[in-house]
Amino acid sequence: MNEFLVDRQDKDEVSCLYIKGYLDAHTAPKFEESLQILVDEKRYKIVVNFLDLNYISSAGLGVFMEFIEEVRNGDGDIKLTNMNTKVFKVFDLLGFPNLYEIFDTEEEAVKKFL
Repeated sequence: MNEFLVDRQDKDEVSCLYIKGYLDAHTAPKFEESLQILVDEKRYKIVVNFLDLNYISSAGLGVFMEFIEEVRNGDGDIKLTNMNTKVFKVFDLLGFPNLYEIFDTEEEAVKKFL
């Protein structure tokens, strides 16, 4: 099984999740759990940093769709950053750039919340 890791760092009211490895059907529950913890804590300003993510499947994309409505209903958003070309192509193919703001750097994404 491919390794998948999620690390969290809170920057004032913005929570940054750093995902690493392969986000697929086997690892999506771990990412889902990380987002659920943020929602349970009412931390709705979320930045997901893809710098070390090598692969994402439709199951991984589904996790984003699962949480976006609740996060936005809490006056927050999920912003995406540091995607490599391969991962971005998957998001782009499914029209995600129309639903999510995607930034080159984490700093740009965090600033959008301030």
